[in-house]
Amino acid sequence: MTESPQNNTPPNPDSQEVTVPIIPIEFVSEEEMALIEAAYAASRSSLSSSSSSISSSICSPSRFQSKTKTIQSITLLSKRCLSGSTVLDIEDSGNLTSTQKRSRVAQPFLHRFRRKRGLSVTDITATEWCEKQMEFVLLFGNRKINKAMKAGQARHVKLEEEVVNKVEVCVQSVEDTWAVKFINFITGANQLLFEGLTRELPLIGFVEGVCLVGVIDEIQMPAKGSDRRPILIDTKTRAQDSLPAEPQRRNGRLQLMCYKNLWDTLVADSFPSRQFFNLFSLDPSYILSEDIIEKTTNSGFPAKTLDDVVGYYRNTCNMLPVTHNQLILRYELQKDQSVLGEDQFAYDPDWLKRQIQGSLEFWLGEREASYTPEEERWKCRHCQFASICPGNPFKLEKEH
Repeated sequence: MTESPQNNTPPNPDSQEVTVPIIPIEFVSEEEMALIEAAYAASRSSLSSSSSSISSSICSPSRFQSKTKTIQSITLLSKRCLSGSTVLDIEDSGNLTSTQKRSRVAQPFLHRFRRKRGLSVTDITATEWCEKQMEFVLLFGNRKINKAMKAGQARHVKLEEEVVNKVEVCVQSVEDTWAVKFINFITGANQLLFEGLTRELPLIGFVEGVCLVGVIDEIQMPAKGSDRRPILIDTKTRAQDSLPAEPQRRNGRLQLMCYKNLWDTLVADSFPSRQFFNLFSLDPSYILSEDIIEKTTNSGFPAKTLDDVVGYYRNTCNMLPVTHNQLILRYELQKDQSVLGEDQFAYDPDWLKRQIQGSLEFWLGEREASYTPEEERWKCRHCQFASICPGNPFKLEKEH
């Protein structure tokens, strides 16, 4: 088990000069910047349809090394098969066959591709980057994973293990799958309150009437002062010794603002459990797998049904404070993890509302996908769909 750094004091966003703390961070490749986040999230699953159950893990305070801040995390690790059909994790996107695509062509993308798992924060940021690219990803498949992205995923797993201890449990139904997500939030929130730091915290809520899910990179609780609002931090790595262009930074800011909005909404308003159950056709009285029941009991919040777990989720949200209005994007050099710079910015609810509403217009089929602005068409040089996209200004250059 890797030992976590001892200095977990978060930065003070209200001060003019911020001392960068030494904290465990998530490393991802440069290409995991905003333009590919949706494709990256969609490619995270390693599930297959050859097993009748799933291995998964639950979050509770660690009983292991006293110097290492860890929690036990229920994480879906393998595969499942229910009544002969594959059930996907809520963060996986299923690939429809061409026949299914033709039969559902009139349906909005939200209903065609996110009906069983909800919209993710990376879906919002991907459409802000380029709606047409998101459309191609949905219709033609996920973005190809290169060596840099695989290296980022491997590093991500390694660093996550510094604060999370995965415990496998049997997951046999979609109700079990959702229960795992709620339980991981509960234990991660407890870790934040008692240890001042948590990572990879899953969120499930509703924004603008749509179910939105996401995973927060890192949250720190200020160790000093009267302001005890949690601080949201997201870390990006760079292959080059330079900060990213403004469109990438803007996309990262949108991501963190979405997380804050989702968190603060859950804290201020009770989670609409009935709306959630009805949306995904879930049975709140469903008896969870024996493994999950045992792990929740050992963690101090015994739950037998999905409704029990959601009740604990609601109670946990009610005892949390709203997050700090200052959000932090941290950029690091990939080769030595040195800090290139930080983008500390204030939460802008009006701007965020416009961005989310504009994205939902696309997802709900209220308008066709738009192309990235002309001044940002340089993005096309890095898009795998450039050869078939009518909006690519460089396609004619290659043809001539």
